[in-house]
Amino acid sequence: MKNISVWISAMRLRTLPLSISGIILASCLAAYNGYFNWLIFSLAILTTLSFQILSNLANDYGDGVKGTDNKDRIGPDRAIQSGVISPDQMFNAIKLNVLISIGLAFFLIFVSFGVNHFLLTLLFFVLGIASVIAAVKYTVGNNAYGYKGLGDIYVFIFFGLISVIGCYVLYAKTIDHVVFLPAITVGMLSAAVLNLNNMRDIESDVKSNKITLAVKLGIANAKKYQLFLVGGAIVLSALFGILYFTSIFNLIFFVAYIPLILHIKTILTNKDSKLLDPELKKVALTTVLLAVLMGIGHLL
Repeated sequence: MKNISVWISAMRLRTLPLSISGIILASCLAAYNGYFNWLIFSLAILTTLSFQILSNLANDYGDGVKGTDNKDRIGPDRAIQSGVISPDQMFNAIKLNVLISIGLAFFLIFVSFGVNHFLLTLLFFVLGIASVIAAVKYTVGNNAYGYKGLGDIYVFIFFGLISVIGCYVLYAKTIDHVVFLPAITVGMLSAAVLNLNNMRDIESDVKSNKITLAVKLGIANAKKYQLFLVGGAIVLSALFGILYFTSIFNLIFFVAYIPLILHIKTILTNKDSKLLDPELKKVALTTVLLAVLMGIGHLL
């Protein structure tokens, strides 16, 4: 049981709800237009979770073997850092997870498109492989893009645009204008979670030569960037509510603005990076809440 709990901890379950927020939102939008399918929904959730777990394990491995995860890091101890899982064990787990992720992705694509949509099938095969590579290469290898300040772009594209727009296409086999503002909103908030994580770790990352965007910007500009991401998400989601308004119930997601505004206040007044760690959970769960309520509100 102890061994199982160690691996569950390494998977970082608290990050999983955020990863599926775009899937839930896209599924609601598809349901409104009459395209929803429970099997596609279930497989999309499982595939996304497998990608996120792969990313978490690879992140633990990459930062662990590079020495980035050390005593200076503020967040919870990682598996390799604490010594409960060896680098070889983690690497073998990553290889297994790659196979699971590819298998789930291919099954999802086959169920969605069958043999009747060759170009879409080919496109999503490429996206599936790209997702696996992106999940691993964030911190693993000499050219890890997470060490070059490119992580925010990855998160915005894969957790926002591909998650929402891609999932909608799995259902509808076409793109609809209704998905763009939600996709950008989820992407910006997902990037905000990463930026918040990088702001928290900015001092230890500098010492470890991990050049995140927060390190490049510096703490003052990283705060401004955080305000842009969160504020932009609020504005764009509100615009979505206005443009597609049919009922007051469409706007129930406005309630999620309360913790986001409180978060902005915290960022403006914060002077100690150690105090940013609790904000990670707040922003991540609020993103899930916002996505779910945007989707449900659109259906009402």
